[in-house]
Amino acid sequence: MQTRKAQLVVLLPQGAGDACTTNGTEGLGSDTRHAFLNISITPIECSVVCHTNWVKAIFEPVINRLSRDVVKRVTISKEPYLVLSVINAGMDAGNRVMELTSPLALAGIPILFITTYYSDFILVPRKKKDTVVQALLARGFECIEEESSYVSSAVMSHGRAKSQGSDPPSTPPPSSVAELQKRTFDLLKKRNVVPYICDGLSLVQCSGRDVSELIDISNRRPLSGNGHRTSWLDNMDTKLYTSLIAVLAGQPRFLSITLALEDAPSLLLDKTLLNVFGDSLVGDTEGNLVPIFLDLVDLPLEATGIVSGVAGKLVDEMSTADTGVGSELSYLSTARAGAVILSNEQSRKALEVLKPLLDKE
Repeated sequence: MQTRKAQLVVLLPQGAGDACTTNGTEGLGSDTRHAFLNISITPIECSVVCHTNWVKAIFEPVINRLSRDVVKRVTISKEPYLVLSVINAGMDAGNRVMELTSPLALAGIPILFITTYYSDFILVPRKKKDTVVQALLARGFECIEEESSYVSSAVMSHGRAKSQGSDPPSTPPPSSVAELQKRTFDLLKKRNVVPYICDGLSLVQCSGRDVSELIDISNRRPLSGNGHRTSWLDNMDTKLYTSLIAVLAGQPRFLSITLALEDAPSLLLDKTLLNVFGDSLVGDTEGNLVPIFLDLVDLPLEATGIVSGVAGKLVDEMSTADTGVGSELSYLSTARAGAVILSNEQSRKALEVLKPLLDKE
């Protein structure tokens, strides 16, 4: 209950109340919008990515009030992360995941990868910033470095207690994509990671509806009636936010919400929750996406190559079968879990590819 309250405090409009008084404006843009925020609830865990200041001001006080047994189930990353927003260069989704993650995996850099309705986001350790930029430049990417593009963030996870197994020994980064994939599946097999699909769980990828087009901008004032400046929330359907609160209070089976400076709110959610949001969402609400889950609770957050290894293997194996997987594959990686997201039919085929690779026989 306490952690859900903290999630709601972060999601609610900022600018008034204890949250803002305590937190100031660190991690918010000039329009009081989160520079980056992701809350993902899956059958495995609840994971939050937010500015480090919000972790200290909102989440740590809540964690300190939890019982000793519950605290053991909460993890906060030791190192801050940077968020890289990726501009779509015309590549299909699956190949884009591969092209972005493989050079970082080959450089031995741990990452989290979040596909949203508009963008791909890569989270990398802040201390690895220079290595990340060099790795991407070497592969022909252009890096536009602005202060606002790099957000000091923290990854927090709440789920089952993590086992105390030893971390994998430190080894040199792989020399090729083939070696990377082999290492990835060897590690997953060693840690007894079994891919699975939750029966009856179908997802849709949507965006919050922008109502600014319905507003007469010429008659709009820069200040609201009470003298406060308008914020980005004034352009969004408020029903989206009340619906989010209702869904979070109901402990959803699956929900991932991403707020970023340049994009409207993006949601990946259990299809059965669509009726709660009504017409506040836009996107392919008739879609039928199915996630393949990888429970990574026994792996350290610093493990490398998981996204690239798994996604790359699927693209290689399923593209040869002419399934069109490259155009639809998306990925959500959180602190303790990974989810490969495909259409219903392709997810079943992808599971057939993954299971033999992770079967210990």
